[in-house]
Amino acid sequence: MTDRIKKGDLQVAANLFNFIADDAAPGTGIDPGAFWRALQGIVEDLAGENLALLQRRDALQLKIDDWHVTRRGQPHDPAAYKRFLGEIGYLLAEGEDFTITTELVDPEIATIAGPQLVVPVTNARYALNAANARWGSLYDALYGADVIAGDGGCGRGAGYNEARGRKVMD
Repeated sequence: MTDRIKKGDLQVAANLFNFIADDAAPGTGIDPGAFWRALQGIVEDLAGENLALLQRRDALQLKIDDWHVTRRGQPHDPAAYKRFLGEIGYLLAEGEDFTITTELVDPEIATIAGPQLVVPVTNARYALNAANARWGSLYDALYGADVIAGDGGCGRGAGYNEARGRKVMD
């Protein structure tokens, strides 16, 4: 079971709480307490809408489950299934053409093609894979940048520098 820390009315996973306090907030000028208060406000503002969406999801799932149970043992009819999903509002008819602009969006998101991934912060491997998918290898980016100091035998050179590589991994 995940350890929880109470922040206002929120029950926060300890690893997320520690990540915000120790890794995300330092150097940003954002007080972790202010972050949790703002998040609580967002959660409170969206709680009713979120509950309605969860209830809608449950109602749709019951209808879909019932559809499959009543047809158990029958061959799957994709056309009938698609019609059914449309009738219950799970699938919607294609809407009018529309345009999305990139006004007031960070340049690297607006102008660089690439996947926009959402991943759980509780799994470092997922986060690393997301960074790699979005910007290329995070390891390569750090190894080749001046973010890693060249002191202690970690300088950049023509070939691979094992000490620099270890520093990137650290």
